[in-house]
Amino acid sequence: MPYPHGGLARHANLPPGERLRVLLVEDDEGDAFLVGELLAETNSMIDLLVATSLREARQRISDVDCVLLDLGLPDAQGLDGLRQVLEMSSGAAVCVLTGRTDEHLGVVAVAEGAQDYLVKGQVDGVLLTRALRYAVERKRADENARRLREVELRQAESARLERGLLPQPLMTTDQVAVHTFYRPGRHAALIGGDFFDVVQTHPDRLDLIVGDVCGHGVDEAALGVELRVAWRALVLARVPDDEVLPALEQVLMSERRLQEIFATVAAVRLDLAANRATVRLAGHPPPLLLSGGRVVPVPAPGGLLLGVRPRRPIAYDLEFDTDDWSLLMYTDGLIEGRVGAGNERLDVPGLSGLLDEPANRSVSLPELPAWLVGRAERLNGGALADDVAMLLVSRGGGR
Repeated sequence: MPYPHGGLARHANLPPGERLRVLLVEDDEGDAFLVGELLAETNSMIDLLVATSLREARQRISDVDCVLLDLGLPDAQGLDGLRQVLEMSSGAAVCVLTGRTDEHLGVVAVAEGAQDYLVKGQVDGVLLTRALRYAVERKRADENARRLREVELRQAESARLERGLLPQPLMTTDQVAVHTFYRPGRHAALIGGDFFDVVQTHPDRLDLIVGDVCGHGVDEAALGVELRVAWRALVLARVPDDEVLPALEQVLMSERRLQEIFATVAAVRLDLAANRATVRLAGHPPPLLLSGGRVVPVPAPGGLLLGVRPRRPIAYDLEFDTDDWSLLMYTDGLIEGRVGAGNERLDVPGLSGLLDEPANRSVSLPELPAWLVGRAERLNGGALADDVAMLLVSRGGGR
């Protein structure tokens, strides 16, 4: 029960949540009475509970905001009692209230973790109330700062890990240029369920992939990384072209946490010597070809999603008419934004229209992916909700 002289009167202008619960650990009944009177005379809005020993304090310390501790107790003396209270107090502030006027002891007590050091007979009700409330606020500020620091450290560690998982295109050729764009839909994340990669296995051969794992969580992001790494390993191992995506599907089906999770993929193999490409789609939007001042979707068969019903995607051979072309590969997060106030989506025709706009002629190829995202967001009336990944591979002038 609260101490009967502890300022228990309710104040009509303050909600109950503004009251503080203070546990006084004091074996001297007269001193405990005096503390209660000091708090009561200032209408302190403090509920005071009293324990006469550390053993009793251990039973009453839960849900208190502050502990007011005497350093001379039957079962603990001096700093040993303070250390025990600090250990058991969890998130509560701790103030020392003692008859000792030893300044050095006060400094040591604060260094040990006490929020304040008060001397009996030198504090009145106003000073005591203010000290208790300040101690609680300092403790809360310290706890918030500690939690914030822990969050910042975790975020920094996650960012380092995620940066390490982002792909580094494995290519040496200067016959084509590859420009990438990546932005996850998850707030404050660096990677999402979308993935891309570029691997060169021959002076005239370049493999590219853009994929999208359904979902937006950390598990989907991890699965996207697994699929990208698996695809790179398959390509570097010279697995036959028609077997790469079926093998990738096996990885997906064995690693996904739910049977309903699927992925879409667009894979392209460039034969630079022959100036041609082979495109394979598994439920993914088609790449866009920029050439001769025109923008057209590559008419490759759409294929089935990976993870639904295993089936080899059908290869489509694309012949480039000139040595000036670009191939844009992207995930559906770019084309799922709305156009105007209705429910119409940008979709592939809308994206082709953006690339056909005269305004993009002045946009350099390295800046083109980010420019497209900006235009899509303006049409959407805000940020795009899904992950966005893009690969823009260009030869010659690129258009």
